[in-house]
Amino acid sequence: MAKTKTTFFCQNCGTQHAKWVGQCGACKEWNTIVEEIIQKEEKRVWKQSTTAKQTVNKPLKIADIQLNPEERVVTNNNELDTVLGGGLVKGSVTLLGGEPGIGKSTLLLQVALNISQKVLYVSGEESQSQIKMRAERLDAKNSNCLILTETNTQQIFKNIEETEPEVLVIDSIQTLHTNNIEASPGSISQIRETSAELIKFAKETATPVLLIGHINKEGNIAGPKILEHMVDVVLQFEGDRNHTYRILRSQKNRFGSTSELGIYEMLSTGLREISNPSEILISKKDADLSGTAIASTLEGIRPLMIEIQALVSTAVYGTPQRSTTGYNLKRLHMILAVLEKRAGFKLGAKDVFLNITGGINVDDPAIDLAVVAAILSSNQDIAINPNVCFAAEVGLAGEIRPVSKIDQRILEAEKLGYKTFVASKYNKISSKNHGIKLILVGKIEEAFATLFA
Repeated sequence: MAKTKTTFFCQNCGTQHAKWVGQCGACKEWNTIVEEIIQKEEKRVWKQSTTAKQTVNKPLKIADIQLNPEERVVTNNNELDTVLGGGLVKGSVTLLGGEPGIGKSTLLLQVALNISQKVLYVSGEESQSQIKMRAERLDAKNSNCLILTETNTQQIFKNIEETEPEVLVIDSIQTLHTNNIEASPGSISQIRETSAELIKFAKETATPVLLIGHINKEGNIAGPKILEHMVDVVLQFEGDRNHTYRILRSQKNRFGSTSELGIYEMLSTGLREISNPSEILISKKDADLSGTAIASTLEGIRPLMIEIQALVSTAVYGTPQRSTTGYNLKRLHMILAVLEKRAGFKLGAKDVFLNITGGINVDDPAIDLAVVAAILSSNQDIAINPNVCFAAEVGLAGEIRPVSKIDQRILEAEKLGYKTFVASKYNKISSKNHGIKLILVGKIEEAFATLFA
């Protein structure tokens, strides 16, 4: 019998150590090193068909390499297809992470019930009756969805050979275990080995595989970091369980862009796709209130209209407070310094609170001018016309700088019914006749005079 081998893994970051130590040298966490037993068997878990031709790869000149477009499987979920770049690529492995209860299982079960291909949904966390109860609340259109409750990969592959699914869903990778490793499910060794077996199956059979992964307290996907390098696509499902809206982001995508964004609303009947995100990002109010401004931002190629809220008040304590939600605090400090130095607004002794509605985080510098407008509106206690939209960056000299894809932003604002669009006069706007009034400014003083004159 083969000699039993043991090794030590950090349960936080997955780093392997030769012996037990109190602190991990990679992530600096204490008491996270655990000994795991590794005992490999000679048998293969997934056996490729003996009739398949074994090809030997040879080096080719880059000019001689033939480009073959990836075959994609459309999931009939427009938001997910957009984030993936057009659908699931055959043979790809997609990892979906998110906090507990955020809706990961609901999203993939909804996809499995609406996709036109034959799906095998493997669950290691819920029974078949529990999944049936959840599926009854969803709008099921696919009768080819098979439900399997199993955690042993050998049994899973045995069922795969019998059913021959076109799409495989695993919920979740942390619950699986293989007989080749003597370690508990969820350990570093088991996650790495079971993931390798599923990736091998996906590549040899050209079957798309969807994995659900748990996350740790830092918000990263639990398990070894190499897991994210092994898979083809890493998706993050974000949102607050106290709110109904969920955001799907792509952190890694070998077959498309990572800048796309998908937005859902969690309902009792499942996740509803939000085709017009501006409807949830802009609050509906009857009276004109000071301290609010509408900004045009871009997520990938999709323009969004978001609402910036600011509150400027006299500081009660000695040190003024600066607080932001969804916006970079350091950038707020920079904008306040520009307003103080370049435009002469005395904000150094006042509290400033900034909020982006809808619970999203925005890094686009094009919302700088809207932030300035919201702050000045609250400071002057003068409401900005709700039909005005902003898109420009603010520089350290107080100049209004141009931003990218300005025409797309203008067209989106026009489509949503805004009457005025404020941008930098240095932007190269196409000569098309827009049906919206354009106000082009070069300095903060010009913008202030235009809005509050």
